[in-house]
Amino acid sequence: MKNTKNRAVIGVLLLVSVFFGILMIFAFYTMNIFSESTALDLGSGKRNAGIAVIEVTGVIMDSRTIVEKLHKAEGDKKIKAIIMRINSPGGSVGPTQEVYEEIRRIDGDSEKGKPVYASFGSIAASGGYYIGAATRRIYANAGTLTGSIGVIMQFMDFSKLYEFAKVRPETIKAGKFKDVGSPSRPMRPEERKKLEGLIRIVHNQFIRDIATTRKDKIKGDLKEYAQGQIFSGEDAYNKGLVDELAGLWEAGRRIHKELKIEGKFGLNFIKLKKRSNFSKFFEDIEGIVQGLNLKNISYPQLMFK
Repeated sequence: MKNTKNRAVIGVLLLVSVFFGILMIFAFYTMNIFSESTALDLGSGKRNAGIAVIEVTGVIMDSRTIVEKLHKAEGDKKIKAIIMRINSPGGSVGPTQEVYEEIRRIDGDSEKGKPVYASFGSIAASGGYYIGAATRRIYANAGTLTGSIGVIMQFMDFSKLYEFAKVRPETIKAGKFKDVGSPSRPMRPEERKKLEGLIRIVHNQFIRDIATTRKDKIKGDLKEYAQGQIFSGEDAYNKGLVDELAGLWEAGRRIHKELKIEGKFGLNFIKLKKRSNFSKFFEDIEGIVQGLNLKNISYPQLMFK
């Protein structure tokens, strides 16, 4: 009877956790939609503006939308320059590196490419900074939160909870490290050592990619700045992590003047063809369900955050 009661309590706690998880995801998603829709109404409103703005908002978990917007701006002959407007605390390693690569390709193509710049909003940390580092010049507000150059991977150990509930999970595997990070048991020292080695490799990739574009701009030791610290925009500017202190529209005006773009200054906020609200709703629900999958909880991703 007592065991049944314990299981019921744990079941209720898990359901409550899932419920609040859905609420948090929904709130975050709504915030992102609001941020994107309002931003599209800002600026000059001129659809033929020579400077494109591509927004990177919220946690970066997928590269598709950002890359598609990059390709759209790249293929538009009226667009002479691209600004990555970044308001992100970071995100998943793989998608962030994919965006970095596309920016480097577009900016580095002397024949067909276009200059790409970065404008940091309220926060451009970790993966957000990684994307900014791919550009030829970074603009930030004096109070922008930036930096946080590091890598993290987190796991949950539910073994004591299982023990309390009198539940014993069973795992069948082929491969010594196949169940590394399993929530049903504490992590073994050799497993932790393997994961720490993986984290170091990706951290070095982060530092290397920043150095590729900013080696001659950094004032001091980049590795010293790459220990997960958060800097203000002004402090980042003093350290060479940021090139100029300016907001989005001031940055746009400077770029417009620098490139001698013809016509009146304006910003073209790039957006993709809208999907129907009906199909978008079910896609978002599917994403939430996948995000709450127990496999994802027990096998988290490498994150720049």
